[in-house]
Amino acid sequence: MSVRELVVLGTASQVPTRHRNHNGYLLRWDGEGILFDPGEGTQRQMLRVGVAAHDINRICVTHFHGDHSLGLAGVIQRINLDRVPHEVSVHYPASGQHFFDRLRYATAYRETAELAPAPVAADGLLAATGSYTLEARKLSHPVESYGYRLVEPDGRRMLPEKLTEHGIKGPDVGRLQREGHVNGVALEQVSEVRRGQRFAFVMDTRLCDGVHALAEGCDMLVIESTFLDGDHQLAADHGHLTAGQAATAAREAGVRHLVLTHFSQRYNEAEEFERQARAAGFDGDLTIARDLLRVPFPKRHQ
Repeated sequence: MSVRELVVLGTASQVPTRHRNHNGYLLRWDGEGILFDPGEGTQRQMLRVGVAAHDINRICVTHFHGDHSLGLAGVIQRINLDRVPHEVSVHYPASGQHFFDRLRYATAYRETAELAPAPVAADGLLAATGSYTLEARKLSHPVESYGYRLVEPDGRRMLPEKLTEHGIKGPDVGRLQREGHVNGVALEQVSEVRRGQRFAFVMDTRLCDGVHALAEGCDMLVIESTFLDGDHQLAADHGHLTAGQAATAAREAGVRHLVLTHFSQRYNEAEEFERQARAAGFDGDLTIARDLLRVPFPKRHQ
């Protein structure tokens, strides 16, 4: 059975705390694992939550500040140490190529795995597989930063009453799905569009067009909320969002499940982030991320 869930490895912003590791998020999407922003300590957090190097098929780095990328060196070396048999693609801002090269070869190790660097230089499509497309949008931060959006292709949902009405049953249902028509009945007559699920990952940024484009219609949005609303000027000065700003963007985009993360060390408790997100009018499912948490992906709309 396919599994879709977010595994939270770390939730701190620039400075880790006793209870918050630097960033790290693994999206399990059916048989694939996509690792986002592996900060310092990611490899150990993976061990604690039961994520193996073999679980990683793709790595997406939003930008090259240390709390989002210093763990890349260890993760890459672990992928090679464990002789991961499949190719692992790595997306990151092209302007940070020199940082990627330094992290990839930070120390001596034996390369045994196939790593496929895929730098991001502009908005647009990055990859297309049978189960999703991956695209990037530029964000607003002091260093170049990109957010990522994963979209499942639309499918079709069979309508039992329509199948009965047209006398389609048994093996003919499968034939109809494969071939598009059976006994003069078209697939469109007995089915409806099943909208593909959507996921977005938005880290360090001010509000900008990229945030809204990435969040639009998402089933799950993982987004930074470094500051509380009272510190909105700090957020603007340093290229970050507040809890209220993140929640407002999610509400306007029609997000179903909002995950707030990337918290400043100045805040010890999470309750105020939740209160401010609700005060901003977001009434969908809301998770205030914490280290080692597993967040199930929302079920499909019926």
